[in-house]
Amino acid sequence: MNPTPPPGPLEVVVHSGPADWWVILAGLGPLAVLVAALLAFYINWRTLAQRTSADKTALDQKREADEQALRQKTEADSRTEWWRRTQWALDRALDQDEGTKALGLATLNVLAGSELARAEELELFDAAWEYVPGGDGSDRAVSAGSPERKDVHPRPNAASAPDRKVTPAEHRVQVAAARLRVTLDDRLGRITPPQTTALAKERD
Repeated sequence: MNPTPPPGPLEVVVHSGPADWWVILAGLGPLAVLVAALLAFYINWRTLAQRTSADKTALDQKREADEQALRQKTEADSRTEWWRRTQWALDRALDQDEGTKALGLATLNVLAGSELARAEELELFDAAWEYVPGGDGSDRAVSAGSPERKDVHPRPNAASAPDRKVTPAEHRVQVAAARLRVTLDDRLGRITPPQTTALAKERD
């Protein structure tokens, strides 16, 4: 049996120079993957946040537009219904029957107090008021902005025969007309004559 020669000495070579680039890249591989994953997560999160914000803004704008359209439609419907009732009340206020006339004037008074009544429509009510009994012979239209300015022409609703006894039906018309006048003067910024204010407070 041949004897085994003893092992020779091992030589260890230590490289003191810089490591090769592929060695460095292999060592940094897991860290680079982690950084790339974090960067991708941040980009996706920012994109999702921006998209969510844009969707919320669009939804808010759509909701506001829908609410505005609903308000406009509601107002238009309300004004249509208000004008329909106004036409009905005007027809009754100019009727020959005293009871019907009083009902029309009372309805006009309610409609004149509505926020749907505009200045031009209130002036239409004023024109209707002039042609029904309900004022006093000394009644004058006074502008709130010009206290000294008075209409020298008496309104045609002044009683043509002050000495004639007024019937209960006529008195109801006069009271309703006076109340309408008070409301119109208040809405149009005018001063109501004291006799009209007193008449409006009477029981009809």
